[in-house]
Amino acid sequence: MLEINVEKQLGEMHLQANIMIPSQGVTALFGLSGSGKSSLINLVSGLLTPDQGYIRLNGKTLVDISQKMDLPIHQRKMGYVFQDARLFPHYTVKGNLRYGMPKAHGGTFGRIVQLLGIEALLKRYPMTLSGGEKQRVAIGRALLTAPDILLMDEPLSALDAPRKLELMHYLQKLSKEIEIPILYVTHSLEELKALAQRVILLEQGNVIAYDELDNILESPVFSPWINSSIT
Repeated sequence: MLEINVEKQLGEMHLQANIMIPSQGVTALFGLSGSGKSSLINLVSGLLTPDQGYIRLNGKTLVDISQKMDLPIHQRKMGYVFQDARLFPHYTVKGNLRYGMPKAHGGTFGRIVQLLGIEALLKRYPMTLSGGEKQRVAIGRALLTAPDILLMDEPLSALDAPRKLELMHYLQKLSKEIEIPILYVTHSLEELKALAQRVILLEQGNVIAYDELDNILESPVFSPWINSSIT
């Protein structure tokens, strides 16, 4: 379980969240650009430090300001997938996947490769891959570091429509197969409906709703998004 109870001043926006996220499935951080989605996920990752509060994952304290405790990013056991794949251009796909992979995790290599449908890509280099293929490799690399949670910051936003649909298919499979929580940032209603089991709805740094997907979609607080321009 991921426990978040934090506050952070970000320019004129005061971000605050007090939520508990289950240990499996996709929880989406949803809202307009500038609502605090990426900032909240970066507080979890350690890229940002809260002004007040704490974050715990499976009982392990990642940061606690009152205790002056702040684990470095590399000690947090998190996989992070960004908007762009950030692969090493001089490594093959196989080399990228194995980068940072613990030796004890080698037995899962074939399973992750198969799950993401990248068996045929192992000998290729990133420059020869499509955007969707690069993102699948980036997801595989993140999973093969044996993380306790997978953080995804709008991983489909840079893809065209066909590649986006392709990767959503793999993400749907992934969410059912892996036994760690996925925290997924998006402002796309399409992605939200296709991938999320739970939704954290953010507005100007505040959590205005947190519930199961179906309950959020039927909630009056969500009605402005149903007919909005968010896609």
